[in-house]
Amino acid sequence: GGGSSGEAGAGGAALAKTTDIPEGSGKVFSDEKVVVSQPTAGDYKAFSTICTHQKCPMTDLQGDTITCACHKSQFSVLDGSVKKGPATEPLEAKQISVAGDSITLA
Repeated sequence: GGGSSGEAGAGGAALAKTTDIPEGSGKVFSDEKVVVSQPTAGDYKAFSTICTHQKCPMTDLQGDTITCACHKSQFSVLDGSVKKGPATEPLEAKQISVAGDSITLA
C-alpha cells in the first residue's frame, strides 16, 4: 500500500521484532494485554489476551492455543477463534503495524 502518511511513533515503542514471533504460533505481551501471532510467514495478527468469558487475563500460550487459567477456555492466537468453551466469543482483534522488522501497537 501507499499514500498513507502515519505519524512517526504514533503507536508508541516497538512491541516486538518480527523475528520474535514464531510462525504458526505467537508471543504474549502481558503488560500490553495482547498476543501477537504469525499465522503464515510474514502475516502478523494481534488479539487481546483478556478472555471473553469472564475477562480473566491469559498468559498460557502453547503452540497456537492460549488457555484461560480461570475456566480453561481456549482460543487460537492465529485467528482469535474459540477452540474450547466456556467462552463463546472470539478474542478481540488488536491493530498492529509492521514496519521493517518492528511490530508496534497501532
